[in-house]
Amino acid sequence: MPILERIHLAIIREVDRHGSLTAAAERLHLTQSALSHTMRKLEDQLGVAVWRREGRSLRPTQAGEYLLAVANRLVPQLALAEERLQQFANGERGALRIGMECHPCYQWLLRIVSPYLAAWPAVDVDVKQKFQFGGIGALFGYEIDLLVTPDPLYKPGLRFEPVFDYEQVLVVGPRHPLRDADWVQPGQLAAETLITYPVATDRLDIYTQFLMPAGITPRRHKPIETTDIMLQMVASGRGVAALPRWLVEEYADKLDLRAVRLGRSGIAKQIFLGMREADADVDYLHAFIELARGPRARA
Repeated sequence: MPILERIHLAIIREVDRHGSLTAAAERLHLTQSALSHTMRKLEDQLGVAVWRREGRSLRPTQAGEYLLAVANRLVPQLALAEERLQQFANGERGALRIGMECHPCYQWLLRIVSPYLAAWPAVDVDVKQKFQFGGIGALFGYEIDLLVTPDPLYKPGLRFEPVFDYEQVLVVGPRHPLRDADWVQPGQLAAETLITYPVATDRLDIYTQFLMPAGITPRRHKPIETTDIMLQMVASGRGVAALPRWLVEEYADKLDLRAVRLGRSGIAKQIFLGMREADADVDYLHAFIELARGPRARA
């Protein structure tokens, strides 16, 4: 009879999430006494404590931290396996869960999802935008199946496929003095308000590939979460932004925006789709990647 069972992993995961046995018991539809008995029995069988009490809170011991890491890795995989098997039993193909690690890529993704759903009617698509710069862990944790990112982080067990080349450009409004420039130098942005997504500067190309190497910082850095508001701010003369050229061109006529090259040679980028190597032969996943490489995705 195995000592460690799935319920033990679920319990330690829920206690870590919610901070108490009572809340964990509610989430798992157990009584608190049943949950406590289950974990005490496990600790007795293992001969090691899983938690220690600090005031009203439970903190995992070293053994508990290890068990929590195992739970965070295995429980999502088991849940996914059950979901997929149920889909097979119902005659369905499955679901494609896409994580976004790229703020402006949502508009690009919409071009692909519609024809993909038409081509694969038995596959559902879910787009999760909560994985901004946390997508690698989501792939390993089986929370998503594909990761859209401009900055792949190569790890054993993962594969990244380039699907779309683009240029990162400076975006200026209708009355900006740089509007008619062919390209800009870093020093020309020293007096500007730079509007960006709310991302650390060490993950922003405008900083890492353009401003920082020249030792330049803008007069003000203003984070804005949504693309539409960001570009409205630029169009009204409240600052400049750095975005993919294709995205600027989509808004250019409506908001009278202009894309200006960053440096004489520009900043070349790619969008990648990351996946687990074990899933590389899944046909409906592979079909999505091929569609993302096609001309429709660049239109």
